[in-house]
Amino acid sequence: MPTSTASTKDPTHMLRTHTLRPTRASPRLAGLKPARSQSPSRAGGSTPATSSAKPARKAGGKPQPEYEFGGPAGAAGVMLLLPLVIGFLYAGCGKHGCIRLPEDALDVLAAAPLAPLWDWTAAAVVAGWTALHFLLYVALPGPRVEGVVLADGSRLKYPMNGHLAFWLSLAGFWHGLPLLGCKQSWVYDAYLPLATAACALSVALSVWSHALSYLPNTPLAEGGQTGNPVYDFFIGRPLNPRIGSLDLKACCELRPGLVGWAVLNLGLAAKQHEQQGEVSWSMVAVVGGQLLYVWDALYNEQAILTTMDITTDGFGFMLAFGDLAWVPFTYSLQARILVDHDPRLPAPAVAAIAALGALGYVVFRGANSQKDAFRRDPSDPAVSHLQWMQTKRGTKLLVSGWWGAARKINYTGDWLMGLSWSLACGAASPVAYFYPVYFAVLLVHRALRDDHFCATKYGADWEAYKRRVPFVFVPGIL
Repeated sequence: MPTSTASTKDPTHMLRTHTLRPTRASPRLAGLKPARSQSPSRAGGSTPATSSAKPARKAGGKPQPEYEFGGPAGAAGVMLLLPLVIGFLYAGCGKHGCIRLPEDALDVLAAAPLAPLWDWTAAAVVAGWTALHFLLYVALPGPRVEGVVLADGSRLKYPMNGHLAFWLSLAGFWHGLPLLGCKQSWVYDAYLPLATAACALSVALSVWSHALSYLPNTPLAEGGQTGNPVYDFFIGRPLNPRIGSLDLKACCELRPGLVGWAVLNLGLAAKQHEQQGEVSWSMVAVVGGQLLYVWDALYNEQAILTTMDITTDGFGFMLAFGDLAWVPFTYSLQARILVDHDPRLPAPAVAAIAALGALGYVVFRGANSQKDAFRRDPSDPAVSHLQWMQTKRGTKLLVSGWWGAARKINYTGDWLMGLSWSLACGAASPVAYFYPVYFAVLLVHRALRDDHFCATKYGADWEAYKRRVPFVFVPGIL
């Protein structure tokens, strides 16, 4: 989901050892991400951004690569597996039928219309959509802010115009397509070729980014310098690949894929209206909740600059695929299912589901806003009353407010939103619940990884902090 980003766009987070980003985001793989928040809540200390992964050393002192995902073979397997997951979700529930019981699976999958996988019109749309967001990134007005201090002591500047790009994109999709003689519902009809094209573009962008890393004076991500070409291509070799003022990683983090998710949802709602003469309340709950989520990410765009997606991770297949393919074509799953398999839930049930999503958003946004305000200025009246713990590193860890309730309270809110979107599909298919199940595993893994990262970073102070804030996700329970 969005970083405060999330990036939870990273579908591989659950497979990783405890060495990468502390926040999706994201969704932001982080691109496969939406959990969009860095943890723990802290303020002070502009230390250079470095990777939490350190090369292991043999007795002779020679650095040895510290691999994740099972090393090069595992990375290659993940690159092959992730597109297949997108295909499985498409085949597992659609207009041809839905998997409802295990014994249904083979029949439903066999009936799925998997042709055409490729369509040049869809490919042109995906390429044009991405190019449009590259153009908007460099051309739209907006403040330019500095990122964190990098290892060489420099700070990169980033344009904060994503919120404007979001509204222009939605208006262009909704009002511009009819002027070109195309219905918004076309995205439903071309869903599979669009997904295939997004996967192909992710690979192409990964190749381009990897090639840029060999240019002179290109900053490299620590984790992407193992020397193994397959692994480095997957994990990301260049830290901040840029073409002029276009920062590929920062732009892809929230722009083409995340906004594309919102646009897909609008087209899917239009398809339901086209077929049924109305948009159901379940569809309204899903599209409205997810639109709020995407808007929130773009409105709070500056928050991604302190996430490890931006400060530490290289831009390779992992992030490119997550940003451009995983987010739009797995997170739009519920809206796509509702087109053909709407459960027609009673109004009180939809209201309760919407209330659950609203609760999740309040927790998610409240915690992340409190953290961001404290990080910017601990003396701000909005957060000056909060209690905090001074660390030997010079930073401060919040021990009251949202962050005194649980160390990952923002993750809990993020997950509740995801659960509400699946609940809107009722009992249409277990496939509709892929997101909260996947997201729960991802967030638990992320919490373990963050704990390892912070224990390394803060030492004894981290243990003292955990004694003061003992719960991880749910105050008093978990």
